[in-house]
Amino acid sequence: MRAISGLWRWQHNPLRRATDLAEAWVALTALLLILVLAPVAATAVGTLAQDALQESVREQRASRHLVTATVADTLGDSPLETDPETAASGREVRTRVLADWTAPDGTRRHGAVTARIDDPQPGDRFTIWTDRQGRLAARPLDSATATTHAVLAAFGAALLVIGMVECGRRLIVWRMVRRRYARWDQAWDRAGPDWGRTGAGS
Repeated sequence: MRAISGLWRWQHNPLRRATDLAEAWVALTALLLILVLAPVAATAVGTLAQDALQESVREQRASRHLVTATVADTLGDSPLETDPETAASGREVRTRVLADWTAPDGTRRHGAVTARIDDPQPGDRFTIWTDRQGRLAARPLDSATATTHAVLAAFGAALLVIGMVECGRRLIVWRMVRRRYARWDQAWDRAGPDWGRTGAGS
């Protein structure tokens, strides 16, 4: 809006210079580019990110399984790890234990895992994520989190376009101002030696 008002002001101003009108046109062009390119970039990047992330969600859901493990022995009397997101509230203390579990393919597994149990005892049961062979795996990405990441990617793409257009506008205006100053210097060099002298046309 400021670019449009500036263009209108300079268009009907008898004191305007050619560079003033050019700067207003540059500002208006930059505004139009932002209004067109930012939504297009956000939509394109968001759609691509959403498709890729949702495909990853499907792949992880197909390859990772939630199985029940049984505590065989503890690896210490005190918790070794605490979930940083819940540490302040004191919930979900994570303790390293030796456990037994059966892989989705029927393989028996035994090893050290992290259990969300405050005071694990042999025989306690808890769930863990594994691949089909029973190897430990991270929790699969859920659809809502994937969508959130896609939205953030789209927002970032829009900001990047806005930043690039604004940087381009500033660079063009900077070059125009430098040329204007250079012309002023040339005009002053021509008029300077005769400034104030009688008969010099001043």
